[in-house]
Amino acid sequence: MTTARTARTALALVAAGLVAAAGGCTRLDAGDGGDGGAAATDRGPAAELRLGYLPNVTHAAALIGVRNGLFAAELGTATRLTTQAFNDGTEEVGALLGGSLDIAFVGPGPAINAFDKSGGKAVRLIAGATSGGAQLVARPGISTAEQLRGRTVATPKLGNTQDIALKAWLAGRGIPARGGAAGVTIVNADNPQTFAAFRAGELDAAWLPEPWASRLVLDAGATVLVDEKDLWPDGRYPTTVVLARTGFLREHPQTVLAFLRGQLAAVEWAAQHPAGARQAVNAALAELTGKPLADPVIARAFDGITLTADPLAGAFPRLAANAVTAGVARAAPDLAGFADLGALNAVLGAAGRPAVDAAGLDTR
Repeated sequence: MTTARTARTALALVAAGLVAAAGGCTRLDAGDGGDGGAAATDRGPAAELRLGYLPNVTHAAALIGVRNGLFAAELGTATRLTTQAFNDGTEEVGALLGGSLDIAFVGPGPAINAFDKSGGKAVRLIAGATSGGAQLVARPGISTAEQLRGRTVATPKLGNTQDIALKAWLAGRGIPARGGAAGVTIVNADNPQTFAAFRAGELDAAWLPEPWASRLVLDAGATVLVDEKDLWPDGRYPTTVVLARTGFLREHPQTVLAFLRGQLAAVEWAAQHPAGARQAVNAALAELTGKPLADPVIARAFDGITLTADPLAGAFPRLAANAVTAGVARAAPDLAGFADLGALNAVLGAAGRPAVDAAGLDTR
């Protein structure tokens, strides 16, 4: 069994390794930092960690980590945790790229886009958060892809994870996403607006993350046309991952390690206390949105997700290719160097947990 002393030693060694990476020719070399500056080195614990996430059940690890004080406990008194909730991942990665966030819980679609948009320099994938938790739900009577022709379907944001998933799924069935009698009209709206429009009869279907898929099913009479987990091997695919600014990763490796210890604590606490996890997430959602979810909605939403620190890096090449199939990207971006899981694997090792696989995305 890993002792506390061994754990501290392991984490100290990986912190030193991250510092060395900042100063040497590694995947975090001087030409690879974007916002970090050519001479970025370890500056010790950060005075502040600015964390972003969405008010969704798929961001449960973030909500639990913040509400239960798990991030703050690991960061200690040296680092102040400040948080910001965003409407969508596209807006969130804009804040990350703009330097007003340090770490973000975000969907894989915006994460890939942020890496590509910055030329592979500004951000790194440092952990996972959630597998599963997205569905295409539709009006009763719509039970096949063909029945969506001539209909209107909503996704949260142009180019977001669910938008890409819907368009790739339609393309695989020969259904154009350009409207008209033979195609599908896709509209993008905030999840609460989609819920209201569906109830008003203005939409025929929507591809949404949790809890919104469950809300449309239980509160608006929708039926499930596609559960996205059925499209992936073993039903495992990333819905939410953790992205960090490369400069922050270089300059504050001890803070990143502390944050990741909090992330692992949130994931493991949720696994050990499923009822408590639902309650904590629902209380956090009530604070962020002004209203808690009904018990059946939060229960159904949690049934569809798995919290995990593993980012499931092996899924990202397919996710990048899906963006091309969906017509969102002209070419699949080169994801070499996208993942930096050294700190996460040190935290996992210190906790006696197996390492996660970067699937080759950690080298350039």
